[in-house]
This record gives sequence, structure tokens and C-alpha cells, in this order.
Amino acid sequence: MSSSIADPKIIDLLNDRKKAANGSGGNGGAVASLEYFPPRTDEGVKNLYARMTRMKNNVSPLFTDVTWGAGGSTADLSMQIALEAHKRGHVANLHMTCTNLAGDTDPKVAVKDALQQALDGGIRNIVALRGDPPAGEEEWKVAEGGFSCALDLVKFIRAEFSDNVFGISVAGYPEGHPNAITEITDPSTMTPSEAARSSKSHETGQVYTCKDEDYEKEMIYLKEKIDAGADFIITQMFFDAQVFIQFVKDCREKYDIQCPVIPGLMCLNNYGGFRKMTKFCKTRVPADLDEGIEAVDKDDKDAMKVYGTEFGRKMCNDLMEFLNEDVAPYALHFYTLNLEKVVYGILTELKMMTNVEDANEADANLMTAVGSAWARVGDTVQTKDDKKQKGVVTDLHKDGTAVIKLSSEDGSGEEITLKKGEYEKVF
Repeated sequence: MSSSIADPKIIDLLNDRKKAANGSGGNGGAVASLEYFPPRTDEGVKNLYARMTRMKNNVSPLFTDVTWGAGGSTADLSMQIALEAHKRGHVANLHMTCTNLAGDTDPKVAVKDALQQALDGGIRNIVALRGDPPAGEEEWKVAEGGFSCALDLVKFIRAEFSDNVFGISVAGYPEGHPNAITEITDPSTMTPSEAARSSKSHETGQVYTCKDEDYEKEMIYLKEKIDAGADFIITQMFFDAQVFIQFVKDCREKYDIQCPVIPGLMCLNNYGGFRKMTKFCKTRVPADLDEGIEAVDKDDKDAMKVYGTEFGRKMCNDLMEFLNEDVAPYALHFYTLNLEKVVYGILTELKMMTNVEDANEADANLMTAVGSAWARVGDTVQTKDDKKQKGVVTDLHKDGTAVIKLSSEDGSGEEITLKKGEYEKVF
């Protein structure tokens, strides 16, 4: 039995907005939602709580996501932060994945226990995800006795908790899931739809896309998640509004996916992080964004945030021309990266905020995710000792131990081996 006043389900909030829009002939005003991740340090968590309160007061988010680390690595902390968000007045939307939730515990028992803990704490909204592989592993693997995919998790929640007590959202991938995106040796062979969602490596010029047949599989699977009981979709980040628009049209017209589709918007805070994320996800970067971000002084953090705000405003305006009560009642979901300036800037430009207290990002260096030392071969990392030597990962073991080739400036190409926790990624 819950000892806390329960959050409303997000799908009910969205449906209420739809009714209001239909009744008034307008959208009733746009609304934002936010996403945070668990910081690495106790001080970072404390500061995040203060930021969550500020952003609650300034943004009045419709709901607030709390992410679940790769391989379930932040399960306890994610739960703690989501429960704190609920206590501070946010409608918490807790991410939950299929992997490594409770060590050697039966995975399904662990998931049910976590869901019950959320329920008892007043949380009524879950983002059901497959999840990323744990640190040191390149491929995602099914835990023994566990779930094989997000669809299994959706079915489990609906079967184990009656009366649709939880609202469930799932991920959608306008460009295709990164695992379904492939290298294209001859771009001239791409169909128009493949070209429209294709990406190009900033470093090598190599072209990637989710081929039509793979995109169809992705959409059929998305439809299965909705049919199994998911209420709405939050998309993976994208930087081309037309890709999102086409994705929604495909949902509606080709695959009979009629639920709300909320665009996931990654805030541009710094050059390195942007290039790192888009490389990892093989995200499409439109030519104007590619040229625009290169024209900004990469070492000027304030200039990058100003550019991120302006780009975000333009893309949101493009989206607002398409969003309506039949898509996702003018809802915009911001991946905040645990920061606030760019979010405030975009929402102020959109006239969705007024009289905002100044953003405080003096603690930005504390907003590093738990497990951020997780790296892959080819990533640039630095040692966590006083020397701060930089190098590139050349080999990575399952326990997180990495072989690192130091840069010429920091070691003339010498190779060193460090244990997990002795190095961190450089963005």
C-alpha cells in the first residue's frame, strides 16, 4: 500500500491537454518535460536536487525522467533520485531496464521489487527500456532468467500490476536504433527515405543509415510495444526536425501507431559532448548545424551555450508547426544533461518562461554520470591521477580494465593498462 500521494499518470495528463485543446480550438500553451541522470558523487547528487527544485519552479515540467545507468549500474541511485523528484513536486518518470538490476537476484523478482518500491513511493510512471550493455562489454546480453527486450518488460509490468496502475512510456527511434544503423559503401544506392535519415561521420565522411527493411522491423517492434500496453513514445535525440516529422507520419499512416509521440531534444552545451554523442549514436547532423557549430569557438563555453540555445529555438519552432493534439499536445522533452542554462534559454525564446531566476551552473563539473568511466575502444580517456595523462583506448576487458595508448604529449605513444575507475572519458 502506498504511503505517499501518488503521481498522476502522464498519459492522463496528455489526454487532458488534448481535451482542452479540442475544446478551445487551440493548443492551450506548449509544455516541457525534463530528463536527469544520476551524478557520480554525493555532492553532485545534492546539487542536482537543488537544480531540480529550481527547474520545477521555473519550467513547471509536465513530467521528469530519471535515467537508469548502462547495465542497471545506477539502479539504487536512480530510484533514490526519482523518489526525491516526486517529493519535490515533479511527476517522476523512472527509467527501468532489463539488465543487472540486483546482482545475483532473480531478474524478474528484482524488477518486481523495484516496481513495488516505486509504487509505494508514489511513482506511477515507468520508461520501459532494454538498456545498454554494462561497462566493459560491447554487446548487450540477456541475463539468465531475465527479459530479452523492452517488449518483455512492458508485458511483465502489465501482467504483474493490475488496473493499469503504472503509466508506461517506451523509446522510439526516428533514425532507427543505433544497432540497426549500418555503414553504406555507396550512398548513391540509398532510397530517398534512407537518405533523409542518413548520417555522415564528421571524422571520416563515412555514411550510415537505417535501411528501409531494418526501419520497417523497428517500426513493427514499436507497434508491438504499444499494443502490449505502453501508453506513449519518447524519441531518441535527433537534430533534424524533418526526420521526426516523417517518423510520426510513418507511425500514423503506415503502422497504425496512434499514441502520443513526444520529441526528445538533446541540449547542446559543449562541442566535445555533441560530437561524442552523435558519433556514438550515428545521429544525423544537418549541414546547417554541422557548419554552425564548427563556426563557434569550441573553447568558449558561453558561446557554445548561446549557439545551443539558438539552434534549439529554431528546431523547436519547426516542431511546433507540426505538433498538435494528435501528436503529443505540444510537449517538448529536454535531455538536460543535468544543466539548465540552455533549457532556460530555449524556453525563454519560445515564450514558455518568464521572470526566470538566473541559472546556476557553477557545479557543472560535478554533473558527470555514474559509470562515465565506461569507455569503448577508440575513445579518448584520461587518467584520474594528478598527471591527467590523455590517450586512446586500444583494448578493453570485460572487467573494465583498459589498455590505453598515451598521446605523444603525455607519453610518446606509450601503452599503459589501467583498472576500471582509474580513468575517465574525455568529452
